[in-house]
Amino acid sequence: MAGPIHYEVYIRRTAPSSWTLEIATEHRGHAIDTAEDLLRDGYAAAVRVTKETLDPDTMEFNSLTLMTKGVPEVQTRRVMAEEDAGPRCGTPHDLYAPAAREIIGRVLEDWLQRQGVTAFELLHRPDLAERLDASGVELQHAIQKVAVPEAQVDGKPVHDLVRHYQRLADVAIERLVTSGRKGRFPGLDDHSLADLAHRLEGQPDRAFIMGGVIAAALEAHTDGRSRLGRLMDLADRAPMDGQPRAMVLVPIEQILCEMLGSRGGLGDILGPSLDQGAAMAAVVRLVAPREVDILIRHDPRIALQIPAVEGPAARLGERIQAGEFPLLSAALARMVLRELMSPRRLRPSDASGEIDVLRALATGLTATAGRLLTLEEVQNAFNERSKAMVTADFVAAFVKACKTVLCEAESLTRLCENITGVANKRAAARWLSACVGSLRFETEMRQATTQTAAQKLGTLAALQKSVRACGLSDKDEGDITAAIGAVGGTVEAEARIVSLLTRSPAPPIQKLAVLLRMAAGETAPLGPAADRAKAEAIKLFRTPETRAALAASPESLGPLKVLMKATGLAA
Repeated sequence: MAGPIHYEVYIRRTAPSSWTLEIATEHRGHAIDTAEDLLRDGYAAAVRVTKETLDPDTMEFNSLTLMTKGVPEVQTRRVMAEEDAGPRCGTPHDLYAPAAREIIGRVLEDWLQRQGVTAFELLHRPDLAERLDASGVELQHAIQKVAVPEAQVDGKPVHDLVRHYQRLADVAIERLVTSGRKGRFPGLDDHSLADLAHRLEGQPDRAFIMGGVIAAALEAHTDGRSRLGRLMDLADRAPMDGQPRAMVLVPIEQILCEMLGSRGGLGDILGPSLDQGAAMAAVVRLVAPREVDILIRHDPRIALQIPAVEGPAARLGERIQAGEFPLLSAALARMVLRELMSPRRLRPSDASGEIDVLRALATGLTATAGRLLTLEEVQNAFNERSKAMVTADFVAAFVKACKTVLCEAESLTRLCENITGVANKRAAARWLSACVGSLRFETEMRQATTQTAAQKLGTLAALQKSVRACGLSDKDEGDITAAIGAVGGTVEAEARIVSLLTRSPAPPIQKLAVLLRMAAGETAPLGPAADRAKAEAIKLFRTPETRAALAASPESLGPLKVLMKATGLAA
């Protein structure tokens, strides 16, 4: 005999995360509806609903899964290393791979930043290798940062990995220092870069030697702009085509990727005065100068949000636009996406300005869709950024400068317009609905002395029209516009605008035009006020005086027909 029954809803917030209990309820429909809402609103990557039945004999619950939806569960298992499996980097040549350079740049980030160099230069300049070897502590700490996580994953003893990487570092440093002492890295003062590239063609160590030549050419340059300018000069002196040209441009691109991807690298090149939002906008202009210039010609206001790229950065942008450095342009575009998807504010002290720069970024990245990023990637990034823009902290900062509730409503309408994603639109609509549906909104609109009643109705009509342009769901849009219309109806009823207008001595055609504009939602919000204006317009249209005036002035019927169609009085 079955005992008591209840239903449990479990969620996984991300694909690799584990299941966690969200709610427990005795109602099956409530459990399933809640799971569907959590999945639809994006608060869970996957949901599961189970039926739990108590066994009265064992006093244990028997679980039956009723529904599982969302991202499939990631099956993870610990990879146990075989006895003969060695460390991930076994020879000095392995240290020059892109993944190894990325790890070196991360574990030696502070030391590299103090030296003003990149991991690529460290692996190709003997003087830097000797300096790092002499530091002792820096190198030992870097080795430990690599060995400890690797030991945890592969199950190898930490001390064995530390000794291995210490020997590997010693061999790599010795190889680099020996190459420098033997003069294997020719200087560009006495040799042409193009001539060196042609002479190295076909040699087994050509990439290592050319990397040393390029790295040595940057030795006298310490700040980001001068280093970028030097690299652009070297690119100008590269051979015209073929393998020799690639031999020069590949190490330049690798250094550029590490320079612009490092902490503070963008600030050194684009200028420290730019905030994070402006820096990201400048990066978009850097990787897509042609598209951004077209957008600025179409809408000059975009230039206010996207800084100009000048000097060496402009030269780099021209090369990227010409099709050179594809890895760098892709890396920069993805860096912008990562920044958009991160919780970091683009303009911490200016919430309104953050929306402005996000609009510019959205326009610029959408224009490059298909060349650098897919449209889906851009949309997903802005959907993720929109989640942070509907939080209480951001909304409070966004409306902080508003002195009136009308200003808050207009600001929240602008927020709704610039939010992407169905769930985010719903969250933003809740903020706006709470604002226009509050007693404070109605009271301030009724008691405001800075505007006449007619001006208030016009303001509410404009607000209502802006809400309809936000792309909200039908329900949210209907609730918000109805709340605005109700306030407009109260303002009109207290001022008796429609009643006074119908009794005014104005010509019938003029009164009819004013009433139709109110009924169409142009000078009054749709709702009770517009309905009263529509009813009076119908009465006025049927009077003999109005018909006689229209017959005497048939040219005035054209504009009225447009308004009549808008109000549904004519087909």
